[in-house]
Amino acid sequence: MPDFELEEAARKRGFKFICGVDEAGRGPLAGPVCAAAVIFPENCIIDGINDSKKLSERKREALFDVITEKAVSYCIAYGTLEEIEGLNILEATFLAMKRAVDGLKIPADFAIIDGNRTPKGLKIPCQTVVKGDSKSLSVAAASILAKVSRDRLMLEYDRQYPQYGFKKHKGYGTKEHSEKIREFGPSEIHRLSFLGKILGEQP
Repeated sequence: MPDFELEEAARKRGFKFICGVDEAGRGPLAGPVCAAAVIFPENCIIDGINDSKKLSERKREALFDVITEKAVSYCIAYGTLEEIEGLNILEATFLAMKRAVDGLKIPADFAIIDGNRTPKGLKIPCQTVVKGDSKSLSVAAASILAKVSRDRLMLEYDRQYPQYGFKKHKGYGTKEHSEKIREFGPSEIHRLSFLGKILGEQP
């Protein structure tokens, strides 16, 4: 289970406002990628926070409200479909992460980032942690905010494009989703660069 050990280590080094950073939506075939940054107060206690992938949708929704209430500061940001297509998914993810950190109303002075690569352009010291959402409570909280925010957006897209079933799969490449893309063709929010095999084209 994640804890505040990494955050406490950063505080011992003199940092005060330590944010956890994570993303959701790198793998789907449709929609933007979302990132979040979260700063918790020292000695904050929230039961049940974990890697968002290990939590039910109902639990994530409940924790979203608790996290946003207790956080010193948080920010949710996106890498757009145009950025995913024009750059690539990794660079669009890094843009979303940077926007989330830069958008904190109380600026962070240190970031703990899920993964093994540092987003370009970050102006504060940071530490990358593989599977950080299972080790750092701040990163786990960021994973929940990003996941819930992106899922909510995909529900809006489901109302615009009901034929694809976004409500069910949130844009991920399920068998049903792939079949709908073949039947109806891609929508305006599909990542065309991800669809080569589904549409019978060379990737």
